[in-house]
Amino acid sequence: MVTAIVGINWGDEGKGRMVDLLSADYDIVSRYQGGNNAGHTVVNEKGKFILNLLPSGILRDTTTNVMGNGMVIDIEHLCGELARLEEKGIHITPANLKISDKAIICMPYHKMMDILEEDRLGDAKFGSTRRGIAPVYADKYMKKGIRMGDLFAEDTLPAKVAAIVEWKNLTVHEGYKAESVDAQAMLKWLKQYGDPLKQYICDTTYYLSNAIAEGKNIMFEAQLGALRDIDFGIYPYTSSSSTIAAYAPIGAGIPFQKLDKVIGVIKAYSSCVGEGPFTAEFFGKEAEALRGAGAEFGAATGRPRRVGGFDVVASKYGVMVQGATELALTKLDVLSGMEKIPVCVAYNVDGRITKEFPTGDRLVRATPVYEYLPGFSGNISKCKKLEDLPQAAIDYIRYIEHEMSCPISYVSVGAERNEYIAL
Repeated sequence: MVTAIVGINWGDEGKGRMVDLLSADYDIVSRYQGGNNAGHTVVNEKGKFILNLLPSGILRDTTTNVMGNGMVIDIEHLCGELARLEEKGIHITPANLKISDKAIICMPYHKMMDILEEDRLGDAKFGSTRRGIAPVYADKYMKKGIRMGDLFAEDTLPAKVAAIVEWKNLTVHEGYKAESVDAQAMLKWLKQYGDPLKQYICDTTYYLSNAIAEGKNIMFEAQLGALRDIDFGIYPYTSSSSTIAAYAPIGAGIPFQKLDKVIGVIKAYSSCVGEGPFTAEFFGKEAEALRGAGAEFGAATGRPRRVGGFDVVASKYGVMVQGATELALTKLDVLSGMEKIPVCVAYNVDGRITKEFPTGDRLVRATPVYEYLPGFSGNISKCKKLEDLPQAAIDYIRYIEHEMSCPISYVSVGAERNEYIAL
């Protein structure tokens, strides 16, 4: 079984929680894109964990975790993430962590350039996490990247770094007028944080190919959601990688593999970190109440998330582009206590009502058309079966399922690993 778990909306849908839950049935969990610009929060019997780079399956002793070639890896951050897991008793070995030799290293100058550009843009900024993601992906496609496998090339790495730094300083020093990048400092950084990671680096294409031949179950874990995809998202307010399920086999290292199942993770309301159009957004006290109830603050940055009602238009588009075969609905418990639940059922664009997700400037001009469904109350976190839920909660689940034209297989009713209902 080869499965992708992906985000349907803007990210922060609860993918880490679902990967942690479902990874019990999988031998391998692979991250296939992105870097440490987002976080997956996992709560289980071992504690609360925020994972930025490592796949969420890392918390299971029975799972091997792969960081694919589609990722961009800040090796300093990764070393820190591994150290924090060790402090909590999670021991990582080459047997349960594999890092693709083709993954690109996110260098300190990438973070520097990200910050310099966001500061230059001022009020027109993209809402970057300032962790170097756009600059490092740009360098990858400029063929100016340093790969994880280059850490072993001690004879040629110094010359490669020197050439890239000379080119980079044309922008950093000559363009932004910032302090020049020092090649020797970059080499020292690569050695300090790269050497501890060498034990995990391998050719993940052969590793995963052999695993498939052996009949092992593989799960692909996405970062962010469909609306942050570089091609199909709210460009230019997107990530710099492909968050779409179809890219999963490519980013993991096995482009020849087909997916058997795509589980789309979708939140019971809307949330969004960063800039860009967010049609269903709440403001004022309404936003503060929902944000507080859902603890909606970025796992990677701590930034308050923008929140709003469930967006049928955006979500149905996300289900389509992800090719979702089933859905996992998260944070239903957050809506408990609402007298009525707001749902954005359509957009008004230039006086025309549409249920198709617009792109470009049309999306910026879109305003929400709301309907209200009956609310429910009470603590639902201990519900184990659908019929344990209040009828209004059941009706809400079935409403979303109908509107998405995709079956809901899991409903999260709390933050803990076992606080969910399988339908």
